[in-house]
Amino acid sequence: MQATMIESLLWIIPVAPLAGALIIGTLCALSPKRGAFPARPVVYVLACVGPIVSFVASCGVFLALRSSAEGVALHQTLFPWINAGGVHIAFGLEADRLVGMMLMFITFVGSLIHIYSCGYMGHDKGYARFFSYLNLFLASMLVLVMGSNLVVMFLGWEGVGLCSYLLIGFWFEDESKAIAGKKAFITNRIGDFGFVLGIFLIFKTLAAHGVVSLEFSDLARNAELLAPIATVAGLLLFLGAAGKSAQIPLYVWLPDAMAGPTPVSALIHAATMVTAGVFMVARMHFLYELAPLAGQVIAGVGIATALLAAIIGIGQNDIKKVLAYSTVSQLGYMFVGVGVGAYASGMFHVFTHAFFKACLFLCAGSVIHALHEEQDIRNMGGLLKKLPVTGWTFIVAWLAICGIPPFAGFFSKDAILASAFGAWGMYGKVLWVAGLCGAGLTAFYMSRLAFLTFFGANRTQEHMRAKIHESPISMTLPLVVLATGSALVGLLGIPHVLGGSDLFARWLEPVFGEPHGEGEPAVVEYALMAASVAVALVGMSIAYVKYIRKPYVSAEPKGFGVALLNALYVDELYRRILLGPIAAGSRVVLHGIVDVKIIDGTVNGLATLARQAGRAIRLLQTGSVRTGLYWIGAGLSVLLLVIYGGSR
Repeated sequence: MQATMIESLLWIIPVAPLAGALIIGTLCALSPKRGAFPARPVVYVLACVGPIVSFVASCGVFLALRSSAEGVALHQTLFPWINAGGVHIAFGLEADRLVGMMLMFITFVGSLIHIYSCGYMGHDKGYARFFSYLNLFLASMLVLVMGSNLVVMFLGWEGVGLCSYLLIGFWFEDESKAIAGKKAFITNRIGDFGFVLGIFLIFKTLAAHGVVSLEFSDLARNAELLAPIATVAGLLLFLGAAGKSAQIPLYVWLPDAMAGPTPVSALIHAATMVTAGVFMVARMHFLYELAPLAGQVIAGVGIATALLAAIIGIGQNDIKKVLAYSTVSQLGYMFVGVGVGAYASGMFHVFTHAFFKACLFLCAGSVIHALHEEQDIRNMGGLLKKLPVTGWTFIVAWLAICGIPPFAGFFSKDAILASAFGAWGMYGKVLWVAGLCGAGLTAFYMSRLAFLTFFGANRTQEHMRAKIHESPISMTLPLVVLATGSALVGLLGIPHVLGGSDLFARWLEPVFGEPHGEGEPAVVEYALMAASVAVALVGMSIAYVKYIRKPYVSAEPKGFGVALLNALYVDELYRRILLGPIAAGSRVVLHGIVDVKIIDGTVNGLATLARQAGRAIRLLQTGSVRTGLYWIGAGLSVLLLVIYGGSR
């Protein structure tokens, strides 16, 4: 009965924040000054109620799934949507254990970010427009996760893409921020093209066998029919995932997404948008199990992205850009997990990452707020004393992302590395070694960030030091909650070798099945964990010696440091190899040929033809009597010639 009742109320979860977006947006449109609504408390309440209602409803879904038989999914069809020929696609929502887990952390972390935003955006004139977009962003992500078929998922997929454009370019008066929004939107369109092709290929293949459906339950039931095209379809879908989840070669939009307000960065990096690609691969696990080659490509791209982003992160000085590259890197680990078939491990890292990355970004926002928009870590230092809540919560999240036990990142990251070690023979060992190197780099650049921001001498400007103060409780309370999560949620995945029961993996067993293989011997698992922790401690120690033991001197980077600061010139490489030739070709082909010669040539040619014809015809109508008599005579002569010439 409880499950049946909850099943009929699934619609509340995405509709609650959507209603907030629509109401706030309407108030914006009706206000005397568009984009601003004077009653800030009303906007704050409307903005926060929707996510909180979604979280409460998600708790109900979670409890219903927990009390139901394993493998049972809640389903609600809202209305028929697409009816064309023999194609019938309904707008349906579905929640199995994977979706239930996603709903819990998306709505929980999303609610905290909304509460935090009330303090962070309190002085921004466009606060109402901001909260309307933020609610819509959350609603789109919930549609993506809950969609019962690929088409509804794609609707949410495009929705988060639109909202990322609106929020990254929120301060569009600044041209650089507007360009960052467009960059995110266009880059994701490239990936989405592959995603759409993958959907079409799957639909066509199933339709050829009489299965006209894109429902996930039907896809899983008829997965064998997809075997011939599984690799191609899997790679096409992964292209979309690479765009959304910022993997090589489509990762370049995410560091520039820092142009948006910091709560937007937290929402994108922790609870929405970038987790969509990893979730999609896990949701389509039955397809990827038929395509081991696609899985190897996904894992290879993931580990390459993790290493590249970690290397670039070493040379960044903007506090938000360091965190942005850390997100790109951590997403790479998640793809390694789902790529090697350890779907539960990959999703566990998605889960833990949501807490410590949201905490890190919101802490960064608190620092920026206290320093009046200063984001260069070279101009910070010693802030732990002045911002104790922000500083200590940051430290907890820092230890979590570095993989120090017993914090959350240790359990989820090590589960991925252990799975990679035991997969595909030597290839798996290479993945593990590369992942271990990435873990060391992560510990180094995140420790650099922590030390330069909160420890050592204060390097802020003299006139600013007296004004540094802790953020209001609306901002610090979410930090405390997220830091607590960063410390504790990893305990849900304590492996058997450490005396735990891996509750997270057991929760997802009805979705993914039991893990393949017998796993590594206990001594090997202990060795893998020890190596991971040792590498992390080495990275942290090197950063400590470099930035704490030795007096820090802020100097302009040289040599390879310049390349790192400029993100290894990947954007410039794309601009020269891809964007430049495309723009030049567009100028030649579209402007020089299509626009000037074909379009303008056709229009101007018709105008010239009409003008010349008019000039010729005008000779018949000069207004002269003599000319008129001449043409009458000529006409009569021709007429007589025709008549009498024909009679002879």
